[in-house]
Amino acid sequence: MRPNARFPWLQTIVAPGLGLALLVLSLALPLLTPTPGWAAPSPSPQAPPLEELFGRALAASQDGQFGDALPLWDQVLERAPNDASAWSNRGNVLLALGDAPAAIADQERAMALAPLHPDPHLNRGTAEEALGRWQAAAADYRWILERDPTDASALYNLGNVMGSLGDWSAARDDFAAAADARPGFAMARSSAALAAFQLGELDVAEQQLRSLIRRYPLFADARAGLTALLWDRGAFGEAESHWAAAAGLDPRYRQGEWLRQIRRWPPEPVQALGNFLALTSRSGKSGPP
Repeated sequence: MRPNARFPWLQTIVAPGLGLALLVLSLALPLLTPTPGWAAPSPSPQAPPLEELFGRALAASQDGQFGDALPLWDQVLERAPNDASAWSNRGNVLLALGDAPAAIADQERAMALAPLHPDPHLNRGTAEEALGRWQAAAADYRWILERDPTDASALYNLGNVMGSLGDWSAARDDFAAAADARPGFAMARSSAALAAFQLGELDVAEQQLRSLIRRYPLFADARAGLTALLWDRGAFGEAESHWAAAAGLDPRYRQGEWLRQIRRWPPEPVQALGNFLALTSRSGKSGPP
């Protein structure tokens, strides 16, 4: 979440279908005032105040009601076409609804109106990732990091891009930097541990995953990651206990395709967890039904 003193209710969302904590989207771009000489269209007598309409659109976006949010953002933009925040937020909704090219167009409108604000770059990067445009996404995240090297959202998303490009060493460094920049960013720390697993640094990965579980006992990603690592190291019994917790917390970790394409685990942990699940399924234990 990006802090925003003027609008403290603004939150970060993640687009469904792009994965839990896979891509960080920002809704924190502040409302802008119209440019001099611009006249807003007169609302109908029944129309709610613009700030109320903006709040309704934002609430629908945050609640994942994207089909409801889109026409609300359309109404906001009809009345305030120079509002960069509305353009960026509508772009996030369009991405959530699967229209990445339109999302990019909206983020670029927001950039034209607020050229120094990082959020449209962060949000355009997520849309570029959805299209597999890794270098373009990386350029957006680096634009942010050139101006603020401690931006945790940009660091985390850049780590995902580096992983998609197969550079797990760079990905691990970006994830670790994101976790350091934002205390409590558990998914970034888990991603760093999984990248260490991919790089063969099993002791480091195990220590980090165990530390996360001690701090966040209900964190499914760390539990599932430790399951894969313990299986890889031959500790089958303890792996089973962690898997029982992980599967109960989030059944998506049973799905190899979700791990690869949505959560975007590295290949080695995905393979190790798949091997574990295949064995437990055959033995009738804690694997998938």
